[in-house]
Amino acid sequence: MEMVYILGGVLVPVAAYVIVTYNRLVGLRIRVREAWSDIQVQMKRRYDLIPNLVETVRGYAGHESETLEKVVRARGEAMSNQGSPEAQAKSENALQSTLKSLFALSEAYPELKADANFRQLQQELTDTENRIKMSRRFYNGSARELNVAVEQFPSNIVAKSFGFTPAEFFTLDEAEAEAASRPVPVSFR
Repeated sequence: MEMVYILGGVLVPVAAYVIVTYNRLVGLRIRVREAWSDIQVQMKRRYDLIPNLVETVRGYAGHESETLEKVVRARGEAMSNQGSPEAQAKSENALQSTLKSLFALSEAYPELKADANFRQLQQELTDTENRIKMSRRFYNGSARELNVAVEQFPSNIVAKSFGFTPAEFFTLDEAEAEAASRPVPVSFR
């Protein structure tokens, strides 16, 4: 009888730990999926804005068809890429790059820059980019929490036993990362 109490005294806390850890890992995994879904919603919003923006630019700068085609092509590639966050980040970075060239066109065409529809679309796209950045930070924070739980001892034993794997981060492109790491120049002239 004494052996039953000893076994129960050991097994009950271990079983409780496994259950609590498993439930925590499930919650973290769901939070990562939710955060990824938020990113996808914001990217879809961006994809929906781009055709309107391209058509507005086409009205003023139709002969800039190469730039417009690059934007449309990059949008199509980004929309069709439903892979991992790392793969999606590559196509999103390419899309951002082409959008920058599209906005650079507005500098060469003052009447385009003055167009109310263009300015509104540009503002909506800027707002969407900010939402994507916020969603990306939330996703990466959620992924970090899950990854720590999956790799930290002793929860890694439970994670391995039930097939939990680390989440991929949704990373900055190299130019953005480099810009973020540079100090901001300050001048008091």
